[in-house]
Amino acid sequence: MENKEVKQRKIDPFTTIVPFACILALCAYFVLMPENSTNALSVIRGFLGDKMGSYYLIIGLGVFLLSLWLAFSKIGQITIGKPGEKPKYGFWSWGAMNFTCGLASDILFYSFCEWIYYYEEPHVIGMGDINEWSATFPLYHWSLIPWSFYAVLAACFGFMLHVRGCHKQKYSEACRPLLGKHTDGPLGKIIDVLAVVALIAGTATTFSIATPLLSLVLTNLFGIAGSKYVTIGILVVVCAIYTTSVMNGLKGINMLSKICMCLFGFLLAYVFLLGGEARFSFESGVTSLGSMFQNFIGLSTWTDATRTEAGFAQNWTIFYWAYWMVWCVAAPFFMGSISRGRTVKQVIMGSYLFGTASTIISFIILGNYGLGMKVHGKFDAVAQYHANGDDLYQTIIDIIHQLPLSTVFLVVLAVAMLAFYATSFDSITMVASNYSYKNMENDEDASPKMKLFWAILLIMLPIALIFSEGTMNNLQTVSIIAAFPIGIVIILIIASFIKDAKRYASEIDKK
Repeated sequence: MENKEVKQRKIDPFTTIVPFACILALCAYFVLMPENSTNALSVIRGFLGDKMGSYYLIIGLGVFLLSLWLAFSKIGQITIGKPGEKPKYGFWSWGAMNFTCGLASDILFYSFCEWIYYYEEPHVIGMGDINEWSATFPLYHWSLIPWSFYAVLAACFGFMLHVRGCHKQKYSEACRPLLGKHTDGPLGKIIDVLAVVALIAGTATTFSIATPLLSLVLTNLFGIAGSKYVTIGILVVVCAIYTTSVMNGLKGINMLSKICMCLFGFLLAYVFLLGGEARFSFESGVTSLGSMFQNFIGLSTWTDATRTEAGFAQNWTIFYWAYWMVWCVAAPFFMGSISRGRTVKQVIMGSYLFGTASTIISFIILGNYGLGMKVHGKFDAVAQYHANGDDLYQTIIDIIHQLPLSTVFLVVLAVAMLAFYATSFDSITMVASNYSYKNMENDEDASPKMKLFWAILLIMLPIALIFSEGTMNNLQTVSIIAAFPIGIVIILIIASFIKDAKRYASEIDKK
């Protein structure tokens, strides 16, 4: 009884009740007034994405360049933990959890299809060879800059948790070296609420974007009619899976992440070895990587100032940076928590190795399979996309059906997507649950009731978005809005980390 009362006293109602109320209000708004909510989102997106788009681009390029400086500076030599401490997890286990705790399910989804979006984009066509550039932009949008957000913030949070031993596992606490006593006041509370709302927005976008593909895979396998209710039913099943996993703590997450990587590897090997486009996929991948690196700074700073390219930067690059920024609330926190015993350099470069490399390989193999079939006249996915009424999900299924024994691939894909969702959201649930307490030891675990509360809360907004039949534009807008204030907080966190890490390095030198 005493332990229970202590737990109740430790719960932070501000970062638990306020976000809950916000999500209930948003769910009601999306479901009861879908047309009005779409119009409101469009207006806000027009301002943030169009008028303030450079803000997201500058933060993205800045964080990437800063990640390289941090890794190879004196700060990069700092151990996340006690000096000389050995890593808590093996390299493979640590890397698998790093990759699967974030947007792995979306990476799988977009790997198949993103090139189709770009194939008829005026801006991409104007870049040169459409086959080359439609395969280059997916690599650019999903590799270095997006993973730099995770890599840098994982080091920041890991330092906060394992070097400074902070008992408050909150976004605001990472800003303490700069904010000082203001961390415990209204400013700190605002930062924490923004973080939780952004976390839920990112969760909603991820579930709402890729879950319809899983729904369509299952309807194809079992011959049932697809509908939004089937998709919502899948969300409920996914919620049950990741709730069960998170109840087992890090042990369950570690095991599930390894299973995910094995399934992921099987899917990539299946397409590469049996799809008949291995040579094209490899050579196109090499060419695309070369194009990305040669044009990296230009791609990272192009704003379409004259707006002659139908808002390409606003619809894609800015959206992706915003999308990864809202996920920076949970995924890097989790990555930092499992990085004890590794140096800052190992955390940053290891995140690039597992995260970026796995992502690039996925896009090269899965994306270039469909592109290769179009180039060689075997199957025109772009024409099929239009024939399907611009239904991207059905087009992906049509691409998969070109594989030998496609039913086998669909079964493994369904299991992999369920597992990816579970690993992503059990790590988020764990972080959000710990976030709800005023004080939390590093080795302490949230109560089962708190985990269950967050497991259910995280599923509510995506169900509302799907129920209201939200468009892709609406889903993108949710992330763009939530990312705007989070971008400022990310800058504060990184600046605080640099200040505190420099001070810590000086303390070590004096010993």
